[in-house]
Amino acid sequence: MLTKRIIPCLDIKDGRVVKGTKFLNLRDAGDPVELSKIYDEQGADEIVFLDITASYEKRDILIDLVERTAEQVFIPLTVGGGVKSVDDFRRILRAGADKISVNTAAVKNPNLVKEAADIFGSQCVVVAIDAKRHYVSEEDLDKEENQDKYIVKTENGYCWFEVYIYGGRKATGIDAVKWAKKVEELGAGEILLTSMDADGTKNGYDLMLTKAISENTKLPVIASGGCGNAQHVYEAFEYGRADAALMASILHYREYTVEEIKLYLKERGIPVRL
Repeated sequence: MLTKRIIPCLDIKDGRVVKGTKFLNLRDAGDPVELSKIYDEQGADEIVFLDITASYEKRDILIDLVERTAEQVFIPLTVGGGVKSVDDFRRILRAGADKISVNTAAVKNPNLVKEAADIFGSQCVVVAIDAKRHYVSEEDLDKEENQDKYIVKTENGYCWFEVYIYGGRKATGIDAVKWAKKVEELGAGEILLTSMDADGTKNGYDLMLTKAISENTKLPVIASGGCGNAQHVYEAFEYGRADAALMASILHYREYTVEEIKLYLKERGIPVRL
């Protein structure tokens, strides 16, 4: 059985790690290079480094920061934010990244996923999906605009999951499950799935969203958004069917170490690398 991965996430703004709630109210969480080194030493399986305002600010990613981080870690490093072209892939890979995460650019130009996969290999291409619940009343379920949506029944009613771009600032009208299937066809190697509803709340991952994507694509799915304790990580694997779990606050603010989370999972029968 494949081991499940624990992945610290570094959201970067102005060269510092930040953490917010539902993509808003960002607060400082430390230096990205120092934190990367700590998580590597704690036994993290990978690190994800996201320049969260690069696309919205229409600027390039902070290459020097990628280089300095890559020098300090000896585990796979995924980098995203502001990636717009195959040339961006090339520059970031040369700076020391192992995988590149694309969100906004992939939605605007899906062929970028195919191009990058053809040139660098699918294992390099991570498509990030930021999704939010879009509720539909029971009487509207049969309406034409909802016919092609993957609708689930939740504790709060019926909903589908809408893809957002520009760091959660713009709704696209795209169904997240359909988009996940599309990027799989285009050659993506992995999906980084963030629930905007759960992000930063510490109330747990959106298990319905995670399960919907995991069960409708063969790609590995990284669950992201809402982790507040080790039990939430267990639920993402056991009920959400995720292949990896991304987390930020509980690690940045020293509530848990990576090793503590892995030991908790191992005791409950989840295969992890110790």
